[in-house]
Amino acid sequence: MPTFIPENIFRSDVDELTPYKPVAPFDVLAEQLGIPVEKIVKLDANENPYGASPRVKAVLAQFPFPHIYPDPAARHLRDALSAYLSVPAEHIIIGSGGDEVIDMLLRLVINPGDAIINTPPTFGMYPINARLNRAEVIDVPRRADFSLDVPAIEQAVANNPRAKVLFLTSPNNPNGGITPMETLERLLRLPILIMWDEAYAEFCGQNTAPLVLKHPNLIVLRTFSKWAGLAGLRLGYGIFPAPIAEMMWRVKSPYNANVLAQEAALASLQDLDYLMDTVQKIIAARDQFLQDVTAIEWLHPYPSHSNFVLAKVGGGRTAEGVQNALKQQGILVRNYTPSGLRGHLRIGIGKPEDMKRLLDTLAKL
Repeated sequence: MPTFIPENIFRSDVDELTPYKPVAPFDVLAEQLGIPVEKIVKLDANENPYGASPRVKAVLAQFPFPHIYPDPAARHLRDALSAYLSVPAEHIIIGSGGDEVIDMLLRLVINPGDAIINTPPTFGMYPINARLNRAEVIDVPRRADFSLDVPAIEQAVANNPRAKVLFLTSPNNPNGGITPMETLERLLRLPILIMWDEAYAEFCGQNTAPLVLKHPNLIVLRTFSKWAGLAGLRLGYGIFPAPIAEMMWRVKSPYNANVLAQEAALASLQDLDYLMDTVQKIIAARDQFLQDVTAIEWLHPYPSHSNFVLAKVGGGRTAEGVQNALKQQGILVRNYTPSGLRGHLRIGIGKPEDMKRLLDTLAKL
């Protein structure tokens, strides 16, 4: 009888995938560095440094039903999001983070041989999810200033009739720039589905969700991870045209958003004054950092409309070297290695005292 060899059961194309590189848990890094957790300044994952709202913490501490499955339709949360976004609840699909919503959509629309259009440098999960769902990835690189090359996107759609989805992010991760609404309106004329990822919308005041009601090829993706401080609970959602939303229920697993995540997201929407105050604090800290960092002659930041700043490292230094030097001081930032981003650091915005410690440390390097 033949011997079972585990390696023989794997898909051949998975071996070619480059996995997404998540940040390491900061408590693990604190242990490795010999630095107390409370001394770590975590600026590497675009999280809200103020955390979840007090209402969220109270709700989670007192929640009586963790042993009961969550509402698979997340009815209360979708109703609250309907009021928050000014779109009917039937257009909203909840996911365990925005990543799951992306994967659900691709499972719904991709057949072998189909393609997606990606606009790097941007969020790295789009091509990974696409290849996992057997889609070809067509890259249309952004311009040197990170703006979209609209004519090249239009040409890519014209040349690839099997391209199903165009992924666009605004504000874009990792540079924090926004795409003008007139650009989106122009691209919506193309015969392709557009997933418009505005995970950082609360930091720039964008709300394109109502446009979904006017455009049958527009999906808007959002999350509670950034502005609401719920990154650890994984709660994202998409706003879909009605025909697509109806089909999304067929590919969504029944209990994909856990009960505590749903309760925390609902409590967040009931504590908007607190959370929007923290958003304004982060915006103020971001703008102050962009002013103060000009004193670091070898670090060149880009304008940002988000809760992070991308900066190019110069002056004979390397991004990896600066990242490691900061890490030894308990300050965590993101270093990028893909083509087009080498030599850049992405710096999340923390509390004012965190940014001062970062600037003081950079000045001493």
